[in-house]
Amino acid sequence: MITLGIESATMTVGVALCGDDGVLGSVEINHGRRHAETLTPAIQFVCRHAQIALTDIAAIAVDIGPGLFTGMRVGIATAKVMAQALQIPVVGVSSLDLLAYPFSLGNLEADRITVSVIDARKSEVFYAFYRSTSDGPLRLTDPRVGSVADLNADILGRGQDVTAVGDGAWRYREEIVAGVHIADLAHPSAISLVQLARPIVAGIDDNARTLVDVQPLYLRAPDAQINWTSR
Repeated sequence: MITLGIESATMTVGVALCGDDGVLGSVEINHGRRHAETLTPAIQFVCRHAQIALTDIAAIAVDIGPGLFTGMRVGIATAKVMAQALQIPVVGVSSLDLLAYPFSLGNLEADRITVSVIDARKSEVFYAFYRSTSDGPLRLTDPRVGSVADLNADILGRGQDVTAVGDGAWRYREEIVAGVHIADLAHPSAISLVQLARPIVAGIDDNARTLVDVQPLYLRAPDAQINWTSR
């Protein structure tokens, strides 16, 4: 079964293909906020070089955020249109889960947790805490949006060793409470996306493989709505 992963909720655009034997190909493009122009050519590029036809794809996984509003909408809309045309399921995975995934592999230290931190602009961050398990990252808190002070309060409140990952951790690394390890990973990976999504796809009943109506995980209103409300 071939799964296509679409990651466009942050500054990068990532596409990956995964089959029963593992990842078949991937590409990551960091070219500013040009997701709409970049995503479709990236899908075509990966499929061509992996020698996979669109009709070979059995499921699509897409990053549903939180992150950039436009990037999320581009990725989710593309996934839905392709899934509708190919009559295949589409599943959504949070960008916070994707950031935590690489740190859940083979890292089962009971006293160390991971916090995924995404830059939400306006001096805020999206974040969630995770513990490593043999099945991948276990989310300990609901995704949240708040100030760095809110993040620090939650870190201190847990009283555990913490690894912070994501572009928000890097942007505010001088403000995050001392003692937190800042990992060298800024953006979610399309490879992590297809790897996390495959068990979900495998669990979909073959006799009822209907399209999943994935929705973006905003956590706060779009800027246009906030500005209109303020006016």
